[in-house]
Amino acid sequence: MSQIAFEKPDPHDFLEINMLLSDEERLLRDTVRDYVEKEITPNVGDWWEAGEIPVADLAKAFGDLGMLGMHLEGYGCAGTSATAYGLACLELEAGDSGIRSFVSVQGSLAMFPIWKFGSEEQKQTWLPRMARGEVLGCFGLTETDSGSDPASMRTGARRDGSDWVINGSKMWITNGSVADIAVVWARTDEGVRGFIVPTDSRGFSAPEIKKKASLRASVTSELILDDVRVPDDFLLPGVSSMRGPLSCLNEARFGIAFGAVGAARSCYETALAYAQERIQFGQPIGSFQLTQQKLVEMMVAVQKGMLLALHLGRRKDDGRLTPEQVSFGKFDNVRNALEVARTARSILGANGITLEYPVFRHMANLETVYTYEGTNEIHTLVMGQAITGLDAFT
Repeated sequence: MSQIAFEKPDPHDFLEINMLLSDEERLLRDTVRDYVEKEITPNVGDWWEAGEIPVADLAKAFGDLGMLGMHLEGYGCAGTSATAYGLACLELEAGDSGIRSFVSVQGSLAMFPIWKFGSEEQKQTWLPRMARGEVLGCFGLTETDSGSDPASMRTGARRDGSDWVINGSKMWITNGSVADIAVVWARTDEGVRGFIVPTDSRGFSAPEIKKKASLRASVTSELILDDVRVPDDFLLPGVSSMRGPLSCLNEARFGIAFGAVGAARSCYETALAYAQERIQFGQPIGSFQLTQQKLVEMMVAVQKGMLLALHLGRRKDDGRLTPEQVSFGKFDNVRNALEVARTARSILGANGITLEYPVFRHMANLETVYTYEGTNEIHTLVMGQAITGLDAFT
C-alpha cells in the first residue's frame, strides 16, 4: 500500500479551511485583505489613538470596491453571497472592529431596511448613492434607557397632516455624526415604524460621543430629534412592528460572527510571530511549553470560529439560518475572540499594550463588540429559550 505524503500543517490555516471556499470567495477575500493590509493596517493605530477616521476617503474606497451593501441585490449593490459578505467583514475586522462597523452599519443597518422595507421610490433614491459611498447612513434604535430592551423605546412619531413629527433621542449610534440620513425607529399609533430622516432636517442634531476607550477608530454619536418633520413618503412602508429593527440587527450580528474571527486571527498571528522572534533565557519564548499552550489554544479558537462562521454563512445562503443560530455565532465567536486577544497580550508582555502592535487595540474594541448588537447575556437567553421553550427575559 502506498503511503500518503502529508504536508506540514499551515499555522495560519491549520485545518485547511481555505479549501472550503470557492475561487470567487477566495478572490473577494484576498481583495479585501490586500486593501486592509495596504491602507488600513499601517494607519489604523494612529486613527485609533487620535479617535478619528478619514470618513470620506473610506466611504469612496469601500464604494469603489463594491463593499457597501454588497450582499444586497440590485440598486447598484454587488449582490454577493452572504458568505462572501461575511468573509469581507472578517478581513475588515482583522484591520479594526471600527472599520468593519463602518461598512456593517452602512450595508446591514442603513441600506438593508430601505432595501427590505422601503418603497421602490425610496430604493431608487437612496440605495445606488449609498452603495457608491456618496450618501452615508446610520441606524437609530438604541436609547439611553432601552438598550437590551429596544421595545421600551421612548422615541415617538405622530402624524401631522401629510408629515410625520418625530421626537426623542438615540444613543451609541455608529456613523451618526457623519451620516447624511438616519434610519430612525419610533413608536407610533400604527406600531413601531422606521423613517428615513435626512440629518440636515430642522431639529435634528448628532453630537459625537468623545472620551471612548474602545472603538476609537469609529464615529459614535447621540441622535437628538426635536420636532423633526419628515414627509409621509420618508416612512418605510413595509413593516410596522419590532420585526423591522430586529431583522436589521440580525443582519449585523451575522457580520460580527465573521468579523470577530478576523480580530482573533490578527491577535493570534501577531503573538505567533512575536513568540518566534522574542528571545528570553537564550531562546525564543515560543519554545517554552506554557507559551506553546497559549498559542495552540488561540489557533484552535480561531479555526473553530472560522468553521462556525462559514457554516452559518452557508446556511444563510441556503435560506436556512435562524436568528437563534446567529446568536450562537455572535455569542461564541466574540467571547472566544476576546479571550484570544487577552492571551495574545500576555505573550507580548509590555509590548502588548502599545499601538505598535494591534493586540491591545483589538482587545479594547472586542470589549465593546462583546456587548453591542445584543449583549452576551441576551444571546445566552435567546439560545436558552430555543432549547427549553421557556422565556427567561423577565
